Amino acid sequence: MADEGEDVKPKINIHVEFEGQTCTMKIRSNTALRKVFEAAEKRFGKEPGTIRFTLNGVRLAPEHTPAELGMEDGDQIDGHLPQVGGSM
Repeated sequence: MADEGEDVKPKINIHVEFEGQTCTMKIRSNTALRKVFEAAEKRFGKEPGTIRFTLNGVRLAPEHTPAELGMEDGDQIDGHLPQVGGSM
């Protein structure tokens, strides 16, 4: 049996960067990133669903989990505002 004090689902630190600001969140690797996105948008003062999040240039979906993406402790998610338009 596992020791009572042992955490069977360890938490990892995820850094979220947006417009030069950074926040760090500690989550379990099987938690949907939706919770990280909502907390980051609130902390950065943006409306829910406003920021687009990427990991190593790949867009993240709210239903993804750190375990699915192979994320490790200390990985950084980048936040971007969507751009509208672009051609003439």
